[in-house]
Amino acid sequence: MKNTPHINQTAEIAETILLPGDPLRAKFIAENFFDNPVQFNEVRGALGYTGEVKGKKISILGTGMGVPSMGIYSHELINIFGVKNLIRIGSCGAIQENVKLYDIIFGLGSSTTSNFASQFCLPGTFCPTASYSLLEKAKKSSDELGIKNVHIGNILCDDAFYNDDSESVDKWKKMGILGIEMESAALYMNAARYNANALCILTVSDHLLTKEKTTAKERETSFTNMINIALNL
Repeated sequence: MKNTPHINQTAEIAETILLPGDPLRAKFIAENFFDNPVQFNEVRGALGYTGEVKGKKISILGTGMGVPSMGIYSHELINIFGVKNLIRIGSCGAIQENVKLYDIIFGLGSSTTSNFASQFCLPGTFCPTASYSLLEKAKKSSDELGIKNVHIGNILCDDAFYNDDSESVDKWKKMGILGIEMESAALYMNAARYNANALCILTVSDHLLTKEKTTAKERETSFTNMINIALNL
């Protein structure tokens, strides 16, 4: 077993892992969708479990919120624990009229306000994107399950949950951004840098135009379409 300051491994971690932001969502999914779940981490409240789905090993870990947190966990999972496929299953705020509450978004690309890429000292602007192999499988999975409310496109990974710029949403909306979340860019960049596969699957939990929103309990337990798509991969 291996340990880091953030993961005290007490059980196997599979090569494929689901990464919700909410640790309680990780616990709920492990207990209700995994066969024989075993907890492998509880450090800092980041609950992690490994179990089986259709006879295949799979893990899940709650990463918390924001680019720094996702940057830490995805880096350690890939480089210390040998994880190959990282699938974020999270919530987002929609900013397009045709994207509705509870719709699913596959993050093809991740525009960002974060400075995370500066550490790589690149001579230009890096474009964080999903792994096509996982994206293709996710689309096939949603088709097989008959889930129609799926959108594929660019999302925004924003450092600011409370943004003082009242015009920022409209500016990103004009560029075709489907929804806003806070972790995908770090996940996609680390996967690219360290030769892993990554995909961000999001459920629309609130709409920044219509002001519709779900409750914390609904976000924890009722995003079943997103969960089934990920598990069906």
